[in-house]
Amino acid sequence: MNAPVDLVDVWRGDILESRHQGHAVICGADGEILEAWGDPQATIYPRSSCKMIQALPLVESGAADAHGLGVEQLALSCASHQGAHIHTDRVQVWLDSLGLADGDFRCGPQWPNDIPARNEIIRAHAAPCQIHNNCSGKHAGFLTLNRHLGGDADYELVDHPVQQACKAAFEEVTGETSPGYGIDGCSAPNFATSVHGLARAMSFFATAHDREDARSKAAVRLRDAMATFPALVAGETRACTELMRAMEGRVSIKTGAEGVFVAIIPEKRLGVALKIADGATRASESAIAAILVKLGVLDPAHPAARARMEPQIRNWRGTLCGHIAPTQALL
Repeated sequence: MNAPVDLVDVWRGDILESRHQGHAVICGADGEILEAWGDPQATIYPRSSCKMIQALPLVESGAADAHGLGVEQLALSCASHQGAHIHTDRVQVWLDSLGLADGDFRCGPQWPNDIPARNEIIRAHAAPCQIHNNCSGKHAGFLTLNRHLGGDADYELVDHPVQQACKAAFEEVTGETSPGYGIDGCSAPNFATSVHGLARAMSFFATAHDREDARSKAAVRLRDAMATFPALVAGETRACTELMRAMEGRVSIKTGAEGVFVAIIPEKRLGVALKIADGATRASESAIAAILVKLGVLDPAHPAARARMEPQIRNWRGTLCGHIAPTQALL
């Protein structure tokens, strides 16, 4: 097994203060490794980076069409959203269309990361609901699939038909038998795979337009929904939204907790996956931006690219103290 390699440096003044290591893989159309850093076989939890995989059964089963889901709902099914009104209002309409209520979710309540939405709840002396959970779009998708399958209410359990469908799709597109699972922040099982497996899954999405089977057609719809509605996938101030906007719908990207990031690049028929060993988001954002620049799909001069790949470090007075940058290994 190869050790993680240096991917992102943190400078304060002229001195290297911190360094983030990790693993990354770029996969070609056939799932082969075109370039790798660290250990492609390192076992990881993809966390929320694999939401488009978890949404595959929703679409390929016919549940999405049977319940009239549009492109916005498909984008939300892949989202880790901010809990802003543009997210929660749409999820509420979706929930209403199923004749279900907030209590039918199994993701748990969460304070919105969107500051205006959070302040609105505080001013009302209220508490957040499950609809504010950043995974409520994914769970609305689970509920829709569950309605289609006729499963019981506890759709988040690993042996439930919903999660078994997700596991089957996950193992098939990663090309690996998952060695196990952990319980994610939203209570759904998160199946482990290798960094290569996750990148292979992204290349499946990137090349899905070449095929006509139900799963590939579902993959095209999901990846395109993400690229069409980047604000629904994450939200204002978020890397996923800002970088997808900068690439003008040509690339779909998704972050996951603990330093995971993936990219789907249809025009180049490439899939990308990376994992920062210490779980730092600041490093995963810098690394994914650097890889997207390296692959020629992100303009390094774009403000969103500069803000994520080489962000400045400023103190509370606004004084420039240092910067974050990808290592030469990535560049």
